[in-house]
Amino acid sequence: MTESNHPQQPAADTPAKAFRCGTVAIVGRPNVGKSTLMNALVGQKISITSRKAQTTRHRIVGIQTTEDAQYVFVDTPGFQTRHASALNRSLNRAVTSTLSSVDLVLFVVEAGYYGADDEKVLALLPKNTPVLLVTNKLDRVTGDDRAAVMMPFLEKMGQLFPFREVVPMSAKTRDHIARLFEIIRPYLPEGEPMYDADAMTDRSERFLASEIIREKVFRWTGDELPYTSTVIIDKFETEGRLRRVFATILVERDAHKAMIIGNKGSKLKQISTEARLDMEKLFDGKVYLEMWIKVKSGWADNEAGLRAYGYE
Repeated sequence: MTESNHPQQPAADTPAKAFRCGTVAIVGRPNVGKSTLMNALVGQKISITSRKAQTTRHRIVGIQTTEDAQYVFVDTPGFQTRHASALNRSLNRAVTSTLSSVDLVLFVVEAGYYGADDEKVLALLPKNTPVLLVTNKLDRVTGDDRAAVMMPFLEKMGQLFPFREVVPMSAKTRDHIARLFEIIRPYLPEGEPMYDADAMTDRSERFLASEIIREKVFRWTGDELPYTSTVIIDKFETEGRLRRVFATILVERDAHKAMIIGNKGSKLKQISTEARLDMEKLFDGKVYLEMWIKVKSGWADNEAGLRAYGYE
């Protein structure tokens, strides 16, 4: 009798793995890598990234569906503690309202570092919702010193809050992302998926276009341009696989406008080119992009104006 080369089939009465679906908030102070983590979990760039602390301004939902689970991730703005503008109050409301309605929270900190801004976010964490501590950017703690740095750090963090689990990782490492999925799944409730299996986000292409442009503005102006700039999509048209996007970059001063335009328009051209290429990759089609710059003083400290521009 010869052995079969086929894998053994499960018994007919083996129960199927129950499907799970739930929401997972990603929270932390600015610049701990929340958006990078979100994009790695979804497998697509839907949340913009830059070195600026106020890059993420809206709750961005990213969706990953597998055979036995649907993970609905919510990337929140970094909790703002340094400016008391209407914009920052709006960003903080987005964080606190998200925390009240999710199944699991990922509290993200930098591996080996915990400061005053992290502490302020920790104070917001819900007591009745499971919280996992994600110590991101582990790749920056290198060499023989990693254990010497991380062991006392993790022990200290465990004394600050009743975290269900601690996950040292790097959002840039594929194996770490796969392990994080395995850790998250048991915390999701059993239930039907909320979104179609191929959905990546609940945001519209119009919204994603504005975020891509804003990312490029931040990237190409560096620390010169204050965070009080935003992007408005005046018109978004679809013709087959072609998108026509007409956008306005809103700034507070004439000097900010000059920063974005650059010498003979060179910087604005670079921003426009990179934004268009990113949109074409995301939307899988050609994009025609026109952009203007408008000065509107005080827009970031006007509650009614913020609502008009899509802030909560």
